[in-house]
Amino acid sequence: MATPNAERAVNNAFYDELDERWYAAYDDPIALLRAESAHRTPWIVDRIRETFGRRVVRVLDVGCGAGFLSNALAKLGYEVTGVDASEASLSVAARHDPTGSVRYAVGDAYALDCQDGVFDVVCSMDFLEHVERPSAVIEEAARVLVPGGLFFFHTFNRNVLSWLVVIKGVEWFVRNTPRDMHVLRLFLKPDEVRAMCAASGLRMEELHGFAPVLGLRALWTIFRTGTVPEDFAFRFTGSTRIAYTGMARKA
Repeated sequence: MATPNAERAVNNAFYDELDERWYAAYDDPIALLRAESAHRTPWIVDRIRETFGRRVVRVLDVGCGAGFLSNALAKLGYEVTGVDASEASLSVAARHDPTGSVRYAVGDAYALDCQDGVFDVVCSMDFLEHVERPSAVIEEAARVLVPGGLFFFHTFNRNVLSWLVVIKGVEWFVRNTPRDMHVLRLFLKPDEVRAMCAASGLRMEELHGFAPVLGLRALWTIFRTGTVPEDFAFRFTGSTRIAYTGMARKA
């Protein structure tokens, strides 16, 4: 599909410069990531509890960034490891871990430094569209999961609409959006992710569309100021046309 950024590399370096903006900025697309995580995390917790009950669960958060999900899960008593390529982001994550229990480490999502079958849950949220070989990331996630373990992911569909909304819309209307924060060629169609999971022994069990709740006040604030309202929210939908969140289980 021909678009202006079709052959460009994704810009992952800008995460190193965010520091406390990860948690404090609203004039930045990172505020959208916080809002996304706030909606997804309760759903993830519900699915973990349905599968494992109230026992201590070992969770690996791949591409954990500044720890939005990792720290939330640690507060609930889960045994969490967060892995990311950005040492600066991990430093922020550790500062915002109120439990002091999350094990944060610089790591390679293509070659995780852990043995087979050591985690009950692996999460890869807003990450698969930032790597050149998502199938290798999913294969590694499957390798380190216990049988019956859960793999959670969130990513974007590859089509003109998602390019217009996720890439251009954010660039046009949210201040401080870096160039090539996302590139369309790395977005993934749901059937592609389903096939990657199946090839690694993971059976897709849930797939939900994901979209912002766009009230008039929120739209006006973004258009007028270039900032994301503090109460900006997302919701699950029946359409995976733009973004989607899923869960797969290891056979």
